[in-house]
Amino acid sequence: MDKNEVLIQLQEIFRDTLDNEEVVLTFDTTANDVEEWDSLTHIHLVVSIEKHFKVRFTSKEIQSWKNIGELTDSILAKK
Repeated sequence: MDKNEVLIQLQEIFRDTLDNEEVVLTFDTTANDVEEWDSLTHIHLVVSIEKHFKVRFTSKEIQSWKNIGELTDSILAKK
């Protein structure tokens, strides 16, 4: 699995969780770029991502992400 494959899967998770088929993610996307992405949905997104990729993140990892690219790197590091 490469970064682009992870990005495609993340985009589907975001669309499902946020109930918005218009969401388009890039590696530079941040919560500020997606209207529905607030602190509560962030928790739902992390849980959905962990289930989908069968990984677990520490609180420190989650707080360190500055964009989707860093999230993608964390996922790949655990695979």
